[in-house]
Amino acid sequence: MIQSGGVVCMAVADIGARIERARQAASMSQRALADATGISQSTLSRIISGDRVAKMPEIVAIAWETGHTVAQLTGIGVVSERVQCAARATNDSDMAGMRQALLDFLELDAYLDDQAIPATI
Repeated sequence: MIQSGGVVCMAVADIGARIERARQAASMSQRALADATGISQSTLSRIISGDRVAKMPEIVAIAWETGHTVAQLTGIGVVSERVQCAARATNDSDMAGMRQALLDFLELDAYLDDQAIPATI
């Protein structure tokens, strides 16, 4: 992270490295991820290497296709690092799955707050 005048900015290379790890975790080639997201493979390669800044629609598409969240790819506001859960599983419930579902909702809520989009029920 880089701090400039009180503003914290994520280094482009950090986001590229997170995208590369997400791509590998999803067992996708760069070509497959590029095809799935509609981003050219050369652009995706430049984003991963840190030579080009990823635009938010590209990050959202990459997150969707790799099964990650925008927060996980950007490293900004990762809720999972701030949340502590205490629960008890019953009826053979999958605790890991329940925790992940909760984190997904919390990360979406945090993202909507960051974008000044009200979450309504």
